[in-house]
Amino acid sequence: MHSYRTHTCGELRKSDVGATVKLSGWLHRRREHPNAIFIDLRDHYGVTQIVVYPNAPFFEDAKRASAESVLTVVGKLIARDEDQVNPELPTGEVELPADEFIIESAAQKLPLPVFGEPDYPEDVRLKHRYLDLRRESLHKNMVLRSQVISSIRQRMIGQGFTEYQTPILTASSPEGARDFLVPSRLHPGEFYALPQAPQQFKQLLMVSGFDRYFQIAPCFRDEDARADRSPGEFYQLDIEMSFVTQEDVFQAIEPVMRGVFEEFADWEGKGRTVPEEAFARIPYAEAMAKYGSDKPDLRNPIELKDVTEFFADDSKTGFGIFAKIIKGGGKVIAIPAPKATETQSRKFFDELDKWAKKEMQAPGLGYARLKAGEAGAVASQDPVLKNFEAGHLAAFLEATGLQDGDGVFFSAGKKGDAYKLAGAARLKVGEELDLVEKDIFRFCWIVDFPMYEYDEDNKKVDFSHNPFSMPQGGLEALEAAQAEGEDAILDLKAFQYDIVCNGIELSSGAIRNHRPDIMLKAFELAGYGPEVVEEEFGGMLNAFRYGAPPHGGIAPGVDRIVMLLADVENLRDVTLFPMNQQARDLMMGAPSPVEDKQLKELNIRMAPMAKS
Repeated sequence: MHSYRTHTCGELRKSDVGATVKLSGWLHRRREHPNAIFIDLRDHYGVTQIVVYPNAPFFEDAKRASAESVLTVVGKLIARDEDQVNPELPTGEVELPADEFIIESAAQKLPLPVFGEPDYPEDVRLKHRYLDLRRESLHKNMVLRSQVISSIRQRMIGQGFTEYQTPILTASSPEGARDFLVPSRLHPGEFYALPQAPQQFKQLLMVSGFDRYFQIAPCFRDEDARADRSPGEFYQLDIEMSFVTQEDVFQAIEPVMRGVFEEFADWEGKGRTVPEEAFARIPYAEAMAKYGSDKPDLRNPIELKDVTEFFADDSKTGFGIFAKIIKGGGKVIAIPAPKATETQSRKFFDELDKWAKKEMQAPGLGYARLKAGEAGAVASQDPVLKNFEAGHLAAFLEATGLQDGDGVFFSAGKKGDAYKLAGAARLKVGEELDLVEKDIFRFCWIVDFPMYEYDEDNKKVDFSHNPFSMPQGGLEALEAAQAEGEDAILDLKAFQYDIVCNGIELSSGAIRNHRPDIMLKAFELAGYGPEVVEEEFGGMLNAFRYGAPPHGGIAPGVDRIVMLLADVENLRDVTLFPMNQQARDLMMGAPSPVEDKQLKELNIRMAPMAKS
């Protein structure tokens, strides 16, 4: 017989009754009865009930054994009495009376319980992550993560992609976030950087003649934590393809995303679905106008309406506040609240206004409740719409589709601010009115991103996102826009796209600018001379001068995919050993000071800490 087990704790069934078995695992729970001790023995695979009777020589050992001690038990499997069957457990029809009982490793008093999974402070959970990971829900999440990655890998190979590994020690690159720097012992005063992403390497692979690359790639960025972003490191499905258009990328990646989500939609019996239709393609401008966000949650049916024109003339509205904002170049955006007047009290509307002021730091949300009067005409007694001329109000209602019993909120201000608040309010109203579809994954592609934006701080045109995207129209479009002026430059679009699921951005991608002449012109329009491009990106630019294929790619975040499938709100719950919000590993004690000897080997002298 094996030293520790003949079966796992999740394996035994009624068909095994009568067999002599050996199990090893952790003492998950103990229940003491007058005639026996019942122990739930747990391992990675499941739980089996152990029975220890008072006449057993190890009865006192079983009685004293602490929770999470590691045990080995030998016995002959029996069937439970019918009234004792546990239908919640796969092993619930059997139990193992102990003939041998060995404590392999006694556990001290636990800093946090494993059984029952009560909520515990984050610092305790992260410091003792090895215990936290024994909890059933977290343990299952990590298995799910492994299964999702395996599924992704197989689907990518099935789509004709080949997996390659790119360097971890590389050169520092201005890619948006701060680099993690690694000092070089062999080259004093010089540093490697951990890659923020394999972006340049995967493009160079295309230049090297490889065609369809992918990698489950670790990425390192020295940035602050968020619920959907781990501090320090994360993983992405990194993808690049040669000789492709934007549509080719969509056709290759959409089946992978759809397939993974379909495969795990019913994980843990959640009963979720993925609609059969192709992922929606939504231009960036349309997404901002309809949803106030380039990460729209399409489960929410509410669409925003630009109603600026209806408030421009206060002689028709009797509402001068919005007219003044409009004269200053602002916008008024309506957020419909279907049937809210009919189903909600005034408190609902006032609470949304308070939410906008407190959570969004906004001046507030105007609102109006709509109700049909005796003559059948729909009107409102709330200030925003109360004094509208009858014909003007009728035109407003027709344009917005608002009806008797509906409510409507208003976000007013500078265009960006108005849409930001309106987009957040759309989500809030949808949740409060229970309008958001449940148990479904709705995907979309956001396309036609602007190539440039106006930088208010520096009063200049700059890249809006990825400076290495191919501009739509190529060199001719850049030259024509340059000749026409700033407004034409700001109208330029890029072959750039995002994939979004349920309001979560899974990835950004682009068709790359593979031509040095177009790249230099694109940077010129943003005010960067050729010397800047040569200095910062000379390696990749020179490679392009030796024949670069048209290529493009994308890099969906693995952590975010698993977070959606596991139905959790924090990446910590799908990451094995995460850092805390201050980017500290409480379990391993990192970051930490190092010995002077190590610093001398690296030719590093610690400078006095800067005053904050």
